[in-house]
Amino acid sequence: MAICDRHGLPVAVHVASASPYEPHLVLATLEARFLEDLPTRLIGDRGYDSDVLDGHLMDEYGIEMIAANRRGRTPMQDGRPLRRARRRWKIERLFAWLHNCRRVVTRWERHVENYLGMVQLACARILLRAFMR
Repeated sequence: MAICDRHGLPVAVHVASASPYEPHLVLATLEARFLEDLPTRLIGDRGYDSDVLDGHLMDEYGIEMIAANRRGRTPMQDGRPLRRARRRWKIERLFAWLHNCRRVVTRWERHVENYLGMVQLACARILLRAFMR
């Protein structure tokens, strides 16, 4: 799981198995951030529409979670914050940049710590390219 800023640069990455529900990994990813500052808003898809996650992020971290409502659920937000969700392509671009590294695309490492190191190295490479321009 990854979190990026508004420019598509990585802010936090976290590696976990494929079985946990993604909203449960948000807090662990926030704890593994590269920077000291927390983001003010997080944008996610419909899977992140959860009252528990919204309350926990707002109460403990002061982060507003912006996610489209799941089907069959009463709308909790009006349309204004959801307009920011149109910028969700930036996280997809970050994953495309990460897929330029062969060691990240296919997990060759046996230990998760080694794989996380490769992902963090790929993020450092992305950040260096962005700041060297």
